[in-house]
Amino acid sequence: MGVLYLLFLLASIGCMVLLDHRFKLFFFSGAPLRAAVVLAAGLVFFLAWDLLGIGLDIFYRGETQFMLGLELAPHLPVEEAFFLAFLCYLTMVLFGLLKVAATHYGRPRSGQAVER
Repeated sequence: MGVLYLLFLLASIGCMVLLDHRFKLFFFSGAPLRAAVVLAAGLVFFLAWDLLGIGLDIFYRGETQFMLGLELAPHLPVEEAFFLAFLCYLTMVLFGLLKVAATHYGRPRSGQAVER
């Protein structure tokens, strides 16, 4: 039962990968190396943010039976890194979706007059 939270995080990341692949929103949009760098930068930023919060006694590790019990650092559970990766990936997939929607809905339909 201690691995349940991590499994749900991995399943959520898997769903993001499927959406990304289907609609070519982030990693599958043609620049996977750039996407990896952006995702890594976001993950490093938020991990540093967490470590700063832990160092200032703002953040503490919550106890639950659904977590592994492994820590990357004191009060920083291993699941936090996967959650932050999911959060960054979700943000970039949503950004890609908004770009696609703006491109699709921003152009005039055929036969429709363009206002100037």
